[in-house]
Amino acid sequence: MQAVTHASWTGRRSESYERLALLGDSVLGLSVTTHLFPLLDADLYGAGRLTKIRAQAVSGRSCRAVAERLGLPERLRAAAPADVSPAALDALVGTERVLASVIEAVIGACYLAYGFERTADAVREAFAPEIEQALERPADFKSALQERLARRGALVLYEVTAETGPPHERTFEVAATVEGETVARGTGRSKKEAEQAAAAAALESEDVEA
Repeated sequence: MQAVTHASWTGRRSESYERLALLGDSVLGLSVTTHLFPLLDADLYGAGRLTKIRAQAVSGRSCRAVAERLGLPERLRAAAPADVSPAALDALVGTERVLASVIEAVIGACYLAYGFERTADAVREAFAPEIEQALERPADFKSALQERLARRGALVLYEVTAETGPPHERTFEVAATVEGETVARGTGRSKKEAEQAAAAAALESEDVEA
């Protein structure tokens, strides 16, 4: 029940899904990474490319799709207190961030109940379409971010904020800025990779919600 309890539905935030979602986020990332790591050729899929594929597979958009396939919106509706208005409930259930948090909370609860191995197997099965899509059709996070911002007439600017490592193995950090505010940061082995990582992080940010 806690995994589908929104913070606004209880007087104690500790009884909501928030802490479980934090745990589940880590379990989700590790589950997908341990699946991809031996699967992909190390010479073709370096750390930057692997990070990008994982980010797409476990993005908010992916989590929402999985949550909907598993029927979690209906579970949320069933768990809502009687005094929550239909309009407020519709808005909540239709929010990507909420559904992503709920699926992460469910993963966190499964981890506590069944351990990592069983949970990881279930995660890989549930996210299989998203993992396959990330491998076969890598997303252009920069285009997706700009498309979202265009709805409110905003633009995103990318700025390299740090460069580390020797010349042959450089790591770049890029900040994504919207309307003068830094909304996310990303790192990569090239400026383009870092920009994509920053855009992916920005898409998960409350500051750039549609």
